Amino acid sequence: MGRYMLTAFSKSGETLLDESFEAATEKEAKELGEKRLEEMNLLDTTHRCSNASGKLVLFHR
Repeated sequence: MGRYMLTAFSKSGETLLDESFEAATEKEAKELGEKRLEEMNLLDTTHRCSNASGKLVLFHR
């Protein structure tokens, strides 16, 4: 299991979401991140999901 960080920002730069979670693969992390963003109605905001070494697995601007 790997550790991933999910972060979302408002247009003004305010952090709207900053959570960590575990996933078995990058694909699973992307799916879990998108699901969480959808639950919080943040899919249209700037967001990113990265692994512990900083590699982006999900990004939207």
